[in-house]
Amino acid sequence: MNAQSGLGFVFTDDDPFVGVDLDDCRDVETGNGDLWAVSIVDRLDSYTEVSPSGTGYHVIIEGTLPDGGNRTGDLELYESARFFTMTGDQIAETADDVYERADALTQIHTEHFGASDHEQDTETESTSNGLDDDELRTKATSAANGEKFDRLYRGETSGYDSHSEADMALSSILAFWSGGDNAQVDRLFRESGLYRPKWDEVHFADGSTYGEKTIERAIRGTSEFYEPSTRTDHQQTESTENAQQATRAEPAPQVESPASRDEAHLERIATLTAELEAVATENERLQAELQAERTRRQKFEQRVEALTRDQTQQSNGSILDWFRR
Repeated sequence: MNAQSGLGFVFTDDDPFVGVDLDDCRDVETGNGDLWAVSIVDRLDSYTEVSPSGTGYHVIIEGTLPDGGNRTGDLELYESARFFTMTGDQIAETADDVYERADALTQIHTEHFGASDHEQDTETESTSNGLDDDELRTKATSAANGEKFDRLYRGETSGYDSHSEADMALSSILAFWSGGDNAQVDRLFRESGLYRPKWDEVHFADGSTYGEKTIERAIRGTSEFYEPSTRTDHQQTESTENAQQATRAEPAPQVESPASRDEAHLERIATLTAELEAVATENERLQAELQAERTRRQKFEQRVEALTRDQTQQSNGSILDWFRR
C-alpha cells in the first residue's frame, strides 16, 4: 500500500462534511507548519490529521461550502466528489471529533476567495513619505530595531518558525519606513536576502501573488507610518513668495534666532524618539506573542510525536466510525 492509497472518505452532496486541504505547508522532518496553515487549523478547531504526503494537513468539519472558488494556491475546500485518504496521524491538541464550523469556514472562505476587486484596490492603496531607497535603508538600520532589520535584510531567518514569518517581519518594517508605499516595499524586498521565487507565485483566487498579499497584509497591519518633517522645494518656494508679498503691508519678520532653531530641532528629535520607542514597545509585544506561540507549537509537535509512536491500526478504524454515524 503506498502513501496515497488506503482507508478514506468520499465527500458527497448527501453528507454534511467539508474537507479542508492545506498543502505544502508542513516540514516533514521537523513537523513544523507554516503560520498561515496553523492559523486555519486553530480557527476550524475540528479533527485534523497529517496528509498522506506529510507536507500538509487535512481538516474535516461540518458545514456548507460558500459559493465562489474552492482552490487557491495551497488551500482547497471540498464538500463533494472528493476522496480523502485517511492517515490517522492526528495533529496533537486538535479536536478528537468532527464539529460544525460554518461561521469559521465562511470567514476563511471570504478571506481567500471572497474579496471583490474594489475591496482589493482599497486594501492595497499605496501612499508614500518621499524617502528614497537609500535613505529608507539608512534610517531603518539606525533605528532601535535596526539590528533586526539588518539581519532580515541579509536573509537571516533565525528566530522565526518559518521563512514566511521572516518575510512578514521584514515587509512590516519596510511598510513603516516607506509610509505604506507598496511599490517601494516590493522593490526593497526583492533586493533583500529573503527574496525567493515564491514571492512571484500566484497563491490566491484573485490572481494575487504571495508577495503582493504579504505586502498588503504588512501595510494593513501597520497602524503608524514614518513621516519626515522636511518640506518640499515647492512648499519652500511658495512660502518665500507669500513672505515677499506680505512685506508690502507688514513689517519685515524677525529672523529666527539660532537658539529658537535649536529648540525646534530638539522638539523634533524628542518627537521622533517617542515614535521609535512606540515602535520598539510594539515590537516587544509582538515578540512576546511570538514566543507564546512557539511554546504552544512545541507542545503541539511533542504531542504529535507521541501520537505517532503510539499509532495503531485501531486508530484508523476509529476514524471510519465517525462517518458511519
